[in-house]
Amino acid sequence: MSGNTIPFNLTLLDQTRKNERASALAHYAFIDEIRQGFMDPLVFYSQPGVMTNAGKYASLLVDLSDDLASLCSVVQNNMVHVFSAERLGLNLTEDQKRTLQIRPIAEKLALMTETNDQPFSVSKPLGQRQVGNCRDFTVFLCSILRHKGIPARARCGFGTYFDPGQYVDHWICEYWNSAKRRWAMVDSELDASAIEFFNIKFDPLDVPSEEFMTAGRAWKLCRQRKADPDKFGIFDMHGIRFIWGDVVRDFLALNKVEILPWDGGWGFLNQKLSDPLPDEETLVLYDQIAAMTLEINEKFPEIRAYYKSEPRFHTPSEWGSQKE
Repeated sequence: MSGNTIPFNLTLLDQTRKNERASALAHYAFIDEIRQGFMDPLVFYSQPGVMTNAGKYASLLVDLSDDLASLCSVVQNNMVHVFSAERLGLNLTEDQKRTLQIRPIAEKLALMTETNDQPFSVSKPLGQRQVGNCRDFTVFLCSILRHKGIPARARCGFGTYFDPGQYVDHWICEYWNSAKRRWAMVDSELDASAIEFFNIKFDPLDVPSEEFMTAGRAWKLCRQRKADPDKFGIFDMHGIRFIWGDVVRDFLALNKVEILPWDGGWGFLNQKLSDPLPDEETLVLYDQIAAMTLEINEKFPEIRAYYKSEPRFHTPSEWGSQKE
């Protein structure tokens, strides 16, 4: 061995040290959450996260009505679903559709007020409503509820009420109904016209579990061969890989990181729908992650700890979501 030869891999050593530092920071952040009482889901979900923090517009949300139906109307009267626009007679421009790429609600609210400076409680003309999708409708309602101190969380999964016999990719809001002492699902996208168009027979303010299936439940059923994975998805995108993508999105949302429906290319989302399934050991890991989302209240500390310690759940640093 020459005197200039380095007997070990410095790059590997440096990465190991970085991983150790990241793990230590995650551990201390987790301990800090325990001290602040954030291990209680009702406390954790009653405060905005990086995507639902309204910033300087927070007071405008706090001042809105506390009535859930009225809050859903606020969302509906300030947004128009990208898939409903044509049915409503609105011909969207590409510029209007760009709002679909915005993640944080604060940026969305800034554009809303720039377009029309009337209070959010005022119904906006259809052409002045911001273009969004189910994720955006959900994040808006979640943001309002959290700023009012009402526990709320976004859930990613599949709706049964858009296309008979199919499980369509969808997001809804789950909030703590203090009167009934339980979590309830709300679809803030379903206004009067959508209820008529899709022939909705249930109350959108209390969506039954058989009408919306969380991604984790869909994954479990398909892995147990009790459901056909090809019935889960949207447009021409279906299958077990698609379901796994929604499991990741749901897990992140349960940690108050509500990413876009098409975000990917990193960590657990660094895959294509056409890729072959991973090995059985990896699938078992996926099973365990999906199972955690099915027992979110019982396994909340476990979910928080795993999110903080698993780098494959960490979104790109420029999103600012690492602080969650």
